[in-house]
Amino acid sequence: MPRVAALPPVDVLDVTHADKDGDLFARPAKWDFDSAPPVILVVLPRRGRPSDDRARPFTVGVGDRVLARITPAGDDTFEARPIKRLAQAPQKLLGVFEANSEGGGGFLRPVDKKIRDTIAIGPRDTMNAKSGDLLAVQVTEQPRHGPHRAKVTEHLGRIDAPKHLSLIAIHAHGLPHIFSEDAKAQAVAATGAPLGSRVDLRTVPLVTIDGEDARDFDDAVFAEPDSDPANPGGWHILVAIADVAWYVRGGDALDRDAYARGNSVYFPDRVVPMLPEELSNGWCSLKPNEDRPCLAAQMWLDAHGRVLRHEIIRGLMRSLARLTYDQVQKAKDGHPDEMTKPLMDEVINPLYGAYKALDEARSKRGTLELDITERKIIVDTEGHITGVVPRARYDSHKLIEEFMIAANVAAAETLATSAYPCVYRIHDRPDPERVDALREALGTLNIAVAKSDSLKAADFNRILAQVRDTPNENLVNTLVLRTQSQAVYSQDNIGHFGLGLRKYAHFTSPIRRYSDLLVHRALIAARKLGDGGWPADKDPNLTAVTEHISGTERRAAMAERQTVDRFTAAFLSTKTGAVFRGRISGVSRFGVFVNLMDTGADGILPMRGLPQDFYDLDERNHLLVGRRRNLTLRVGDIVDVRLRETNDVAGSIVFEYVERADKIDRPGEDDRGATSKRGGGKPSSRINPPGKKFKGKNAWKRRRR
Repeated sequence: MPRVAALPPVDVLDVTHADKDGDLFARPAKWDFDSAPPVILVVLPRRGRPSDDRARPFTVGVGDRVLARITPAGDDTFEARPIKRLAQAPQKLLGVFEANSEGGGGFLRPVDKKIRDTIAIGPRDTMNAKSGDLLAVQVTEQPRHGPHRAKVTEHLGRIDAPKHLSLIAIHAHGLPHIFSEDAKAQAVAATGAPLGSRVDLRTVPLVTIDGEDARDFDDAVFAEPDSDPANPGGWHILVAIADVAWYVRGGDALDRDAYARGNSVYFPDRVVPMLPEELSNGWCSLKPNEDRPCLAAQMWLDAHGRVLRHEIIRGLMRSLARLTYDQVQKAKDGHPDEMTKPLMDEVINPLYGAYKALDEARSKRGTLELDITERKIIVDTEGHITGVVPRARYDSHKLIEEFMIAANVAAAETLATSAYPCVYRIHDRPDPERVDALREALGTLNIAVAKSDSLKAADFNRILAQVRDTPNENLVNTLVLRTQSQAVYSQDNIGHFGLGLRKYAHFTSPIRRYSDLLVHRALIAARKLGDGGWPADKDPNLTAVTEHISGTERRAAMAERQTVDRFTAAFLSTKTGAVFRGRISGVSRFGVFVNLMDTGADGILPMRGLPQDFYDLDERNHLLVGRRRNLTLRVGDIVDVRLRETNDVAGSIVFEYVERADKIDRPGEDDRGATSKRGGGKPSSRINPPGKKFKGKNAWKRRRR
């Protein structure tokens, strides 16, 4: 059949690639002919004027599946104008193989818990896989009825092998984890940097302060009282950062690999670094008593933490000591060890003095202060999880944060007045619709929210202060967090809402963030600090770059979060049937999301795990309410749940509701936990069955959708 006749006027297409000019090309999603498919150029709709709400830009990229209108363009070529983007079933999957008990072949249990389709693998397509093997497969058939079919493309080892949980994330998210031969060779050949025109900082007692398990040290700090008599009580501080731009030049092999990664990815048992170990743990790690090239921000503060002036310099430093947060905090609290005791007067006390001033300035400008507890996964040397503990939060952590923020601001302000563009870290104001939803929700607690066009971070802090140490604290913290926008990278500066800063850029971690490396290159060029900066006539396309690194950051965050879920599910797998205390973090028509208070594990309490009843979802007040027993489940409530099942491959945890024997004050009422006039009964998955009256307009809308 001729190719022209084979294409209907409207068809489903897969966008396959872009050429060097950026034009997109596609092929039919289904092509059953022996001949090659025709050339199909994707023509995107024009961007409408901002004032025209109907003319919104239609974004299509490589890998998208679209419904498109197709017209001949001559010479067996076509033009396709997308009508809408379609959800595309994944073509490549990762999962655990389960062999058939009789006969050959088997099926795949996908690691992505959102994929519920059965994936069958025929006897000839298993590559001799055995039950329990972790496999990568290619989906070959997606029939409307019956299981999808796939063939094995790669064996990744046994699912019960150590470190397999992070391996799942690496493959599932397509994280680049193997350096090119050229990049590795370049890293191996790296050597120390000469002093040259650098500022000699080797006599300055700079120290690194990191976690106990840190392997690379890319920032060092120093503080001393300002000697200027015109600045009484002021401080001179120095933040020195590894000079990665000296070793990684724009367009070379290391740069290409670093750009593809965008950032390092941290798992409980391993790190997927942005740079090879020879740099990240070697020449770009500020090890004690070893000369290292650096870029440094030196700042002069007044007694209240206001930065009077700053300067970016390029130097050669020698770290005096590698310290830990716990070690420094104990020293400040009066319990120094052999290493910190001789550093108290010259190093540690001045650092805390400058931190006190910076913290005062932070409070005055109104930085958003959310109380979110982080959890730390403890693993042994073989990669097996041994515990989950709250991550410590000391003043020593805050000290480093404030020093880094000050340096980031200095970098952004330096570039803002230069001829070189800056990669800003921006955080937009909350979306007005989210603020309206928050205002409506907090109105039920008699908490007022200012108008969205005048909101500042300080306004959210006042809201949080009203509920601190009250039963509503967790609920309000959760709602305020969900109201916030997501921080991203951009060359267009709109400020950082959460930090209350007009100019902000990431400067302090070029080992693990490509954004910081770009900022270093711009600073080197702007300040004329030598080699490794941007050529004046070859500035990168920052629009494309910032979109890319914002995307790799989201990818890393998702991979890290899902891996923590898998490790936590593995840790709880031996505790099936045990009862835990948790806090409700969300409600939906499918059930209740619960966060366990001792481990921080997140799981689902499905409708079938609740006492038998008909349940109404009140989205406005974040409630799920049983009609007959009046069991009320609200975000922030404390509940007791029994662990029903875990799946460490998918990272899923399932609970069932347990009627509590003891009562704890409920937010705004006499019981802090979920309340019920009558408890017990068999679980039921029924929610708002046909013929029943809906209690709220939101529930009715959800039903109709």
